[in-house]
Amino acid sequence: MKSNMLSGKTALVTGSTSGIGLGIARSLAGQGANIVFNGFGDAQQIEKLYTDIGQEFGVQTAYHNADMSRPEQIEAMMAFAQEKFGGVDILVNNAGIQHVAAVEDFPVEKWDAIIAINLTSAFHTTRLALPGMKQKGWGRIINLASVHGLVGSAQKSAYVAAKHGLVGFTKVTALETAQTGVTCNAICPGWVLTPLVQKQVDDRAARENLSNDEARRALLAEKQPSGEFVTPDELGALAVFFCSPAGSQVRGVAWNMDGGWAAQ
Repeated sequence: MKSNMLSGKTALVTGSTSGIGLGIARSLAGQGANIVFNGFGDAQQIEKLYTDIGQEFGVQTAYHNADMSRPEQIEAMMAFAQEKFGGVDILVNNAGIQHVAAVEDFPVEKWDAIIAINLTSAFHTTRLALPGMKQKGWGRIINLASVHGLVGSAQKSAYVAAKHGLVGFTKVTALETAQTGVTCNAICPGWVLTPLVQKQVDDRAARENLSNDEARRALLAEKQPSGEFVTPDELGALAVFFCSPAGSQVRGVAWNMDGGWAAQ
């Protein structure tokens, strides 16, 4: 659905070449926002992706390949958005990676990478975006946490720590901007069938000698009472709500969209 609610605004969505980030980018473009994409993948496929979305929704799009574990590359990406579009009005911190292992077996380099990409990158993008948002008197910061920002799961120490940290960072940012036109909120999805989750499904299917459908159902049955995956489009619609006038007093929330996971 096309709208012009966000016409003239620019959204930067990290990790937006696939999965949740792409769904949110599409939803914001559908409301008229220009989009700065970021993420990894084949250069030609990424160019086609952002060009097609720009044409589909009649918005301007661009791409920056910043490695979200590298502060200097994040700074270059934010400078790129400033030069091309005059800054970032909507910041969606979505980039994330995962690794599963017991605490005593967790590779130190994996811990450092997960904290850097899933948590520290949001600090860098936020600190660089806030001055411009405050100057304009309007801004939306949306942090993609996870239901793991609210509850824990075994074998996911770094991810859970990073996502809990992101929820805390969201609250502090919201308090510091409470009397401005800038809001900051977190979205906490449950299982979403992204490439990251599909890998967990594939690994489970191989480990337990299940079909892919059986592995999906088993994964959902463990945590998500609805028995259904959350979709990127549903998460995109929530992001649009945060950007709407109706969301102007939604500040510092950790809004779970998880099929009932955290209600148990």
